Amino acid sequence: MPLVDNAVYVDGKRTDDPQDLEHTFEVLRDRHGMAWIGLYRPSVDELNSVAAQFALHRLDVEDAIAAHQRPKLERYGDQLFIVLRPARYVDKTEKVEFSELHVFLGPDFVITIRHTEEPELSGVRDRLEAAPEILELGTHSVLYAILDQVVREYEPVVDGLQNDIDEIEDQLFSLDPAVSRRIHTLAREVMEFQRSTGPLVQMIESLRRGEDKHEVELALQRNLRDVLDHCIHIAERVEALRANLQNALSVNATLVAQQQNEEMRALTQVSIDQNEQVKRISSWGGILFAPSLVAGIYGMNFRHMPELRWYLGYPMALLVMAICSSVLYIVFKHQKWL
Repeated sequence: MPLVDNAVYVDGKRTDDPQDLEHTFEVLRDRHGMAWIGLYRPSVDELNSVAAQFALHRLDVEDAIAAHQRPKLERYGDQLFIVLRPARYVDKTEKVEFSELHVFLGPDFVITIRHTEEPELSGVRDRLEAAPEILELGTHSVLYAILDQVVREYEPVVDGLQNDIDEIEDQLFSLDPAVSRRIHTLAREVMEFQRSTGPLVQMIESLRRGEDKHEVELALQRNLRDVLDHCIHIAERVEALRANLQNALSVNATLVAQQQNEEMRALTQVSIDQNEQVKRISSWGGILFAPSLVAGIYGMNFRHMPELRWYLGYPMALLVMAICSSVLYIVFKHQKWL
């Protein structure tokens, strides 16, 4: 049996550390105390054995075996089954890593099942063992302490996400091309985190509604209200993060569109400038074409050409060239090609 810790408490004090669950059940029955059992990656047979010893509900056991459950709270008579998704933020990869914790709660037992290394619950046990006046209030004291631990571990996750979103806001106006991918990645992490934390508020409120019926001590009720306040604060911060990322997406889209517009305007201006240059070149080409045509015709050196032996032929040819060029210059100037 993959027992992480197995203890029986009487009046809030640890009295026994049974080696196996059968012994735990016997001690619990004889001393009328409370058992707190921690399991790590139990097999199907081992989990079925635990279920037989403590009469756990079949559907809850099936969920614990399957794992990968959404956060939820289910009540069967005087037993509770809670699924929690603790989280931690890996700043290097900007990803939220989730684990899974199952808690079975009965009038005289608490069974925690972990399928991953996290969360480490030894600190919760140490704190409660240091406060036997709280531990002797019953199994709900353990459940509320676990809830408090999980919710408090969400704070660094939110802080990490907030820090990266602040960096994104600085990146936005530097027009970093990688910022779009970073926004989408963080948005995905925030939505997944929200799916894991969102149900907690309703779960804790459901626990509060059942406190009077199950005679939960007033001191524990105050503790649960404190956990609920933290949970609501986390939910509000996560919603704000999601809104910030949506705004960042909108701002990024606007900035990218502005940049594209500016690039288009620049390309258009370049095209206009090029057209003006083409017009000037074409105009001068046309102006120079007329004299070249006349000179080219009379430069063919044929024997029989008009006015070859005319005394004023050369000045007249020059005059024709000048007139043609001047007319073309005036026309192109009027059309603002020059």
